[in-house]
Amino acid sequence: MTPPRPDVAVQVESPTETRNPRTEDIDRLSTLDVLRLINTEDREVPAAVAAVLPELARAADLAVGALRAGNRVHYVGAGTSGRLATLDAAELPPTFNAPPDWFLAHHAGGPEALVKAVEDVEDEAAGGAAQIRAHAVAGDVVLGLTASGRTPFVVAALAEARTMGARTVLVSNNPSAPPVDVDVLIAVDTGPEAIAGSTRMKAGTSQKLLLTSFSTAVMVRLGRTYSNLMVSMRATNAKLRGRTVRILREATGLAEAECTTALAAAGGDLKVALVHLLANVPANRAAEALAAAEGHVRQALSLLSPDARG
Repeated sequence: MTPPRPDVAVQVESPTETRNPRTEDIDRLSTLDVLRLINTEDREVPAAVAAVLPELARAADLAVGALRAGNRVHYVGAGTSGRLATLDAAELPPTFNAPPDWFLAHHAGGPEALVKAVEDVEDEAAGGAAQIRAHAVAGDVVLGLTASGRTPFVVAALAEARTMGARTVLVSNNPSAPPVDVDVLIAVDTGPEAIAGSTRMKAGTSQKLLLTSFSTAVMVRLGRTYSNLMVSMRATNAKLRGRTVRILREATGLAEAECTTALAAAGGDLKVALVHLLANVPANRAAEALAAAEGHVRQALSLLSPDARG
């Protein structure tokens, strides 16, 4: 790794670096009023995210297409952005039973930087390019996150991804950042932070909302839910096993005993049990329909004609 250069400074022109006139007296306030002021600033974030939903939808559709084709989604970030990306990727396997290699997070500085600030690594452009070269292939989607819109680690990763034939998305909180050649640019304007330059605040909150919405939309489109229920989740502990029975009861309107019996017949597979009960077909027939429908419960139900039920 190239050692840091304390003699090199970069002036970042971004709304997040601007001094916020609404919070200039924050250090004069009581604790409650400090919190109220921060909360007031935070209320601007959902509207800023709403303004970029069309671009976010384009990014999600790219990811759906890539995953259906057997490719993967890569998150790339540094600092707060990288930690948020790592969190989102980590939560998808238990929540939606997504294969662990569907979403991969590449954080500048590696595991150490997840729990300890390693500020210099975000300037390592070569490191970002190397991560993508080592882990991505043509047809993958690479989504970079950077509040400033210029983080070298992220920008270099995106550039490398394009040369490899991957699709690229940039999430930025700086609409005036120098242009980056990507397939989808999501420039969410969260304005000046309550504490100037502290992008763990509104910028980070917006990135959390964008990532959660993005990955959830992708999972919904890939049939990992039925209605608004997590029917693909992995029941890995007592709480989740209880949730599995509750989901089955809510989806079918049947009693707990019937749902528990159906789960046993389905080998613990919630989707198979659900189709088994809703279509009134044997569990093995339900599993076959789900396989033909690539895991989509509604599509599996549509494949099971009334004549086949019973």
